[in-house]
Amino acid sequence: MRFHTRKWVKPEDLNPNGTLFGGRLLEWIDEEAALYTIVQLENSKIVTKFISEINFMSSAKKGDIVELGMEVTKFGRTSLTMRCEARNMMTRETILTVENVTMVNLNEEGLPSPHGKTKVEFVKDRLERGR
Repeated sequence: MRFHTRKWVKPEDLNPNGTLFGGRLLEWIDEEAALYTIVQLENSKIVTKFISEINFMSSAKKGDIVELGMEVTKFGRTSLTMRCEARNMMTRETILTVENVTMVNLNEEGLPSPHGKTKVEFVKDRLERGR
């Protein structure tokens, strides 16, 4: 799994218990999944279709740094499904895992559209392909 994003836990990210609010972390995960999908499918018109059960294992507090990792588990005809992990860089503990986040590729009319992708691509792959 590749960890692409880091988030700094600030006072506005805390719940009444003084730890990272779960909703804020889910917002970060949804945004990371969207960005990852946009880059992979080379289309900015994508939407979240499904987020599976979320398993909270630990937390984070103000000042901690949270890393978000995404790993593609399946390329569908119009979708991309990923596994996600958030971990606390300060304690090295996994905060949560999400086994399935499914994003759907849309066309100009906002309807699901085949994307034609079958494997994860990196920028270097696209640069080599363009030569």
